[in-house]
Amino acid sequence: MNTVIPKIRMGFVGGGEGSFIAQAHHQAAGLDGRFELVCGAFSRDAQNNLRTGNRLGLPQSRCYGTWQLMLETERALPAEERMELLVIVTPNHLHAPVASEALAAGFHVFSEKPAALSLAELQELKARLNSSTGLYGLAHTYLGYPMVWQARDMVRNGVIGNVRKVLVEYPQGWLSQDVARQGNRQAEWRGQPALSGAGGCIADIGTHAFSLAEFVADQAITHLCANLGVHVEGRQLDDDAAMLFKMAQGASGVLIASQVCAGEENPLSIRVYGDKGGLEWRQEQPASLIHRSLDQPMRILRSGTGQSWLCEAATQRMRLPAGHPEGYLEAMANLYGDFATAIRAGGVNHAAPGVPGIEVGLRGMAFIEAAIASHHSDAKWTPLECSV
Repeated sequence: MNTVIPKIRMGFVGGGEGSFIAQAHHQAAGLDGRFELVCGAFSRDAQNNLRTGNRLGLPQSRCYGTWQLMLETERALPAEERMELLVIVTPNHLHAPVASEALAAGFHVFSEKPAALSLAELQELKARLNSSTGLYGLAHTYLGYPMVWQARDMVRNGVIGNVRKVLVEYPQGWLSQDVARQGNRQAEWRGQPALSGAGGCIADIGTHAFSLAEFVADQAITHLCANLGVHVEGRQLDDDAAMLFKMAQGASGVLIASQVCAGEENPLSIRVYGDKGGLEWRQEQPASLIHRSLDQPMRILRSGTGQSWLCEAATQRMRLPAGHPEGYLEAMANLYGDFATAIRAGGVNHAAPGVPGIEVGLRGMAFIEAAIASHHSDAKWTPLECSV
């Protein structure tokens, strides 16, 4: 007799009208199929909050005016009704405070990145996590792509030899003009240090490039030499970054992150070179992984179910046969899927295997602070120190 496993009841903090990332989270969770949205505190604007909840099919009674009220009320509900997982899709300044209170209230947390406004704030959250029974995940969505896992597997198995060089870049063009003054709400809050933190571009997309480099190369960045820039007059936070870096096992690298590359969309990419060959992956063509070898023609590995030459970690994250495009939502759905498996299995050490957790968040915050320190320093190299 088959036992029906109930869907995981989730609630949102943030995600009112106009939020791209909240919509992506809702769609990705639905794509995985093991989640049910049961409540939300979507906006401080009461009408926006109710309209959003109505659009998502929620009763008015579970559209809360504040996230504090939501945690208090949901915690008091019967166990079979209350929210189990809180998804945080707010501006950055609320990520750590909301996560901390949610964990204390007994809920699991899946948060947008960066995980906090500072490394010190995130270390406090880690202490709260360690004293809780909850799981914590961070939405580094690009680490959910199957061919990113394939690339790391090939690095780990020595296919390209000892890693020597890592080139990672994330150019965007959407902040090439002062769109915050033109009414773009996403640009507006991202330009305010009190809401976004000390980093602008370096925190928003630089952390994605950083985590991708460490994940695929399978080693930590230990030192960097960074230059941050502001190209739009009046902007308070960086909109452009470039740096050299060193890695723990001897590789050197270059990281570029910019939101003023006019005309660019979202071409996050990485190239990793060893003494036997290289790998290249591009987010805008995520189904392809280029493998270059010293003594063989270049080959292109393609994602898709049934590809026996791909590693298990990659194939278990694929849903469709080759030639049927999977993209950003599927990558995020992979994170939700791994999170669901961990929740229903009871969880291990406050983390969900396959999902970036608090350690990735700590590394990311240390990266932001090291990049800013390097920019203001006359020293050639700034250490990236982070104890996780």
